[in-house]
Amino acid sequence: MKIALAQIRPPEDPELALALCPALARGAAMQGAELLLLPELLLPGYNRPDRHAALAQAQDGPWMQAMAAVAREAGIALCWGWAERHDGRLWNAATVLDSAGRTLAHYRKIQLFGEMERSVFTPGTQAPPVFTLAGRRCGLLICYDIEFPEHARALARAGAEVLLVPTANPEGFDGVPGILVPARALENAMTVAYANYTGPDHGLVFGGGSVVAGPDGQALNRLGRAEGLAILTLPERGAYPAAQLSAQLEDLRVPVADPG
Repeated sequence: MKIALAQIRPPEDPELALALCPALARGAAMQGAELLLLPELLLPGYNRPDRHAALAQAQDGPWMQAMAAVAREAGIALCWGWAERHDGRLWNAATVLDSAGRTLAHYRKIQLFGEMERSVFTPGTQAPPVFTLAGRRCGLLICYDIEFPEHARALARAGAEVLLVPTANPEGFDGVPGILVPARALENAMTVAYANYTGPDHGLVFGGGSVVAGPDGQALNRLGRAEGLAILTLPERGAYPAAQLSAQLEDLRVPVADPG
């Protein structure tokens, strides 16, 4: 499975974000990527709660139709974050489309981060999905979710070997891509791909540092603070010698409380 990880500056508005996607998708596809991973709340932007409330859309809305067209025209799967409106509530969501523009997975963020997110969005209540893309079993989380070991572990136990994480990680939290993302990969013997913004966004500054960590916890590719498109083939877990992989997933024992 070959993926492209897009680290971009936060677009000023959703129209600019949508205008950016075709070139990114075509560029990734031309280099053989089967998936383009974009950041959290690409539509309508991360640190814009006014726009979340005003512009959030349904799953079958114009944003989804536009992104499906991007996927079809470039011939590449897409994963990105967006603000969803459903049943009168707003959700911090992410969707995976295949190269024909069909929905493979949809997820609503469980672990909302900070006052802005919690004041606008409803926490997700459904388990993160596991789905098949390019012959690999994949899971989907959003940003702050990856900082809780339980969610990645649940996906690993459900069979995911690749974890996709659109994110919007501000400056000052370098330990997330530097320590926690590799730790989630290592402790579950899975590959974790984490795509962040870089640069200013209406009072926030994003720190970049997008990373793909392999099943041994080592970075397969790491971007600094500049914009960039990292393209790499994800190794199969079976390509690693057993001694390089953690056995925690198989060895975990959960004690049962004595009812007495």
